[in-house]
Amino acid sequence: MHHKIPPESKIHGQPSFPYTVYKGKIPAFFPLYPLHWHDEMELIYISSGLGMITIQSHSYIVKSDDIVIVPPQMVHSIEQHSKSQMEYFNVLFQFSLLNYSANDTCYEKYFKPLYCHTKLPPLYLASEVELNRLLRPHIMYLIENRKKSNTGDELMVKSHLFAMMHHITRHSSPTSCAELSLKNNYDKLKNLLLYIQSNYNRPITVKNAAAVCGFSQSHFMKLFKELTGKSFSQYLIDYRLETAARQLIETSDKIIDLAENVGFHNVSYFSRAFHSKYGETPSSYRNHYAADFTASHS
Repeated sequence: MHHKIPPESKIHGQPSFPYTVYKGKIPAFFPLYPLHWHDEMELIYISSGLGMITIQSHSYIVKSDDIVIVPPQMVHSIEQHSKSQMEYFNVLFQFSLLNYSANDTCYEKYFKPLYCHTKLPPLYLASEVELNRLLRPHIMYLIENRKKSNTGDELMVKSHLFAMMHHITRHSSPTSCAELSLKNNYDKLKNLLLYIQSNYNRPITVKNAAAVCGFSQSHFMKLFKELTGKSFSQYLIDYRLETAARQLIETSDKIIDLAENVGFHNVSYFSRAFHSKYGETPSSYRNHYAADFTASHS
């Protein structure tokens, strides 16, 4: 059985009101939320602890009361830092919620530059910086009232989102040529991430991956390491292991079948690689987390 996990296809909120607030914890059942992207604007508020958030090629060690801004379509990940724990909230919304039209002055002046990354705010806001201070009251309202957005509180939600966008755009500045070049490289990398999501259970060579991105093999290997901090081979192994970890607690598939499903055709190698990454055998990992995961999602 082939289980896809394409995070960018997840619907956040309702089609008629594309906004939601999630509460997250790292590590919980998994030690990271791997590289992904989506059309929503995202603000991440760290409520406690210490963790690491990577946006494009920049990694930030984040702590309590910090805020991270993730513009639409930016590749990012959330993961454990050292052995620390972190709790956080994700505020996600689509620009369409704020009632723009394609020829709307506000869209052209404020939203489109953020969506196209031609103007950007600082992405990491330590707790003491001005933009954090301006955004935090609005984020706290949205967190404290996150269960009211479908019960008559929609106008207040929109008012806080508009206020945050006002502050974010006022603190944005034109991106450099180097940053725009980086965006182009990440756009090509997205094609590869989608390819991996659909083909991770099959052999994928560096030659295959380079062809998907339209690069020579040597340029691809260098660029992939610069963009992700890992070699392509290590990224692919990690992706398969992360997929296996989810399947271990979300399904009852036999471990030998599960290993084959995620692209490991040698179950002994799979078990060794899994233990190296998670500190447990696949069976002990399932025993450790499966019951809690089922209970939390029932």
